[in-house]
Amino acid sequence: MTEPRKRVSALIGAIAESATLKVDAKAKALKAAGRPVISYGAGEPDFATAEHIVEAAVAAAIDPKNHRYTPAAGLPELREAIAEKTKRDSGWAVSASQVIVTNGGKQAVYQAFQALLDVGDEVLVPSPYWTTYPEVIALAGGVAVDVFAGADQGYRVTVDQLEAALTPKTKVLLFVSPSNPTGAVYSADETRAIGEWALAKGLWVVADEIYQNLTYEVERAPSITEVVPGLTNQTILVNGVAKTYAMTGWRLGWMVSPPDITVAAANLQSHLSSNVSNISQRAALAALTGDQSIVTEMKKAYARRRDVMVAELSTIDGFVVPEPGGAFYVYADVTGLLGREWGGQRIDSTLQLADYILDVAEVAVVPGEAFGPSGYLRFSYSLGDDELLEGMHRLQKLFA
Repeated sequence: MTEPRKRVSALIGAIAESATLKVDAKAKALKAAGRPVISYGAGEPDFATAEHIVEAAVAAAIDPKNHRYTPAAGLPELREAIAEKTKRDSGWAVSASQVIVTNGGKQAVYQAFQALLDVGDEVLVPSPYWTTYPEVIALAGGVAVDVFAGADQGYRVTVDQLEAALTPKTKVLLFVSPSNPTGAVYSADETRAIGEWALAKGLWVVADEIYQNLTYEVERAPSITEVVPGLTNQTILVNGVAKTYAMTGWRLGWMVSPPDITVAAANLQSHLSSNVSNISQRAALAALTGDQSIVTEMKKAYARRRDVMVAELSTIDGFVVPEPGGAFYVYADVTGLLGREWGGQRIDSTLQLADYILDVAEVAVVPGEAFGPSGYLRFSYSLGDDELLEGMHRLQKLFA
């Protein structure tokens, strides 16, 4: 009898499930079953999209011109608005033709690496990292090279560390500030040092700026193209409206790149997905060009929640909690809790620890294995103040 053919390709079969979405799904399932679970797993704002943005989408849905195909790279007026934002916030004066509107920031990340990498090319990936980066790098045939920075460094890598990881196969440096999962924000001087190093080494930079405007001590995170303008011919910026404007479900991101990369990525998108929903594009245009007060109010709420979470977690013996400068995550070093017995069982990894916390305290957190080494837990403070504090009290009781 003929041997059956493999049903799933080796390439796709090797993709790991998103650990963050897995934790969130498990927490929601337990809630649906009646368990009083408090989840710190979500990577999205808990605010509603602003009314003027929704109104723009409703008007767009009624207008027949939005019922048809539009240019694969995006509506011209939205691309222009993104170019203006890029000049304002990233210090890079680009034309609208250098912008591609994508189905969320994830598609922008995917297309950036597809456009740059050949088989065997290496990408320096500062760790802890967002769970999707290694997967999209592998899908492009590349090799992710982790460069780890722990809590003692505020989760920010140094030029010396990057230099030590450099090989003849290195083609790209991934730069993310603020970071998911750590909330770490590189200062202008740190960003400049890394950017000048990448420029001197002839490396491409993929800079994920999705949390660029969600910062607390500074107005926004310094962009690598702003502090090192010479990098613009070898940099791709990826961004979107998801986090800043509470629009995760609208699926609207973008990439900004030198003209030759833009052409290549646009060709890919024309075959991959064509244009993003016109309704979402019209909504994003309203977000970028309209009232920005919602962003200010969200940042105030996040800053307040961050302060509460850092203070409360820091009271637990075994938790080391650097204060995040951006995004809406706290990344706690809990290596001091591992290798010990909790609830009658020995716990040696944060995978086990997260399960124990969920089962006993009914609190959902994301283990460090989703983002790099074990020994860490990610807490999102994108939830209501009362829930946030109640979850902290449960943890304090659990580890008392």
